Amino acid sequence: MLEIKTIVSVIAIALTFIGYAPYIIDIFKGKTKPHVFSWLIWGIITSIIFALQINAGGGIGSYVTLSVSLISFFIFFKALPSGRKQITAIDVIFLFLAIISIPIWLVVKQPVLSIVLLSTIDMLGFAPTVRKSWVDPYSETLSLYTITTFRHALSILGLAHYSIITWLFPGTWVIANALFAIMLIVRRKSMRLKKII
Repeated sequence: MLEIKTIVSVIAIALTFIGYAPYIIDIFKGKTKPHVFSWLIWGIITSIIFALQINAGGGIGSYVTLSVSLISFFIFFKALPSGRKQITAIDVIFLFLAIISIPIWLVVKQPVLSIVLLSTIDMLGFAPTVRKSWVDPYSETLSLYTITTFRHALSILGLAHYSIITWLFPGTWVIANALFAIMLIVRRKSMRLKKII
């Protein structure tokens, strides 16, 4: 059984890099414009969540979270030069809420409550990207979010131990990425119809 989990986890880790490759290429081409606040929050929070998953016995399935954290920091630094133009007042509020939530997690010192808080903070980090993409659905690479939905589902299957601490983060992202991908598809279709009319 452990061998199957290892294979599933390795596939999920490979999908992490495969999924992000078109996104990163689109950033270099100037087609995709990542929101710096989202990627900063995701880099910090996924690093903490990786540590919690490892501590809770998540095993190799947890390394998907680590790979996401490293890529998030890379995208954050790549987005810095151009990403500032997309910042609005509501984005600053979401960043502020996410940052003030981090010390709350440190004080709590209860793994289950910590993972709930961290997953919530991570979703707050998604808000600036959702807002930006609602206005400009072509500013994100759709394939990333569809592959990421599948990848997080695989990472759940690859976990060595199941508890709310190990599965809540990837489970939340399965739902969030799927809904975000659907939103991009619907908004793009809506914009195309408006151009025809």
